[in-house]
Amino acid sequence: QVQLVESGGGLVQAGGALKLSCAASGGTFNRYAMGWFRQAPGKERALVSAIAWGGISTYYTDSVKGRFTISRDNAKNTVYLQMSSLKPEDTATYYCAARQFGSATMTTPSAYPYWGQGTQVTVSS
Repeated sequence: QVQLVESGGGLVQAGGALKLSCAASGGTFNRYAMGWFRQAPGKERALVSAIAWGGISTYYTDSVKGRFTISRDNAKNTVYLQMSSLKPEDTATYYCAARQFGSATMTTPSAYPYWGQGTQVTVSS
């Protein structure tokens, strides 16, 4: 059973940057694909970025390509989402999710059995 705890959210002006962290415990971290999802009020939860359990393959939704970077530090059991050039439409609650031996192309929330509690990102215009 993997426990996930996100941190790093906050309020930032448009054009700014934030780095989200997700610390994992209770499992063998390097066996897990990790995903960052986001959910805005009234919208469905959607995958923003993912990194495969091997750490080589990554996925980005089109709207964040070139602005967000996902990475993982297996020694620290942590996955990161570096967000830059933030836009008001990036405002959402961001969730970290995990799936054992998953690939980066698993884009649906139902593919991930383990979830963090979420961290709020608010981008002001």
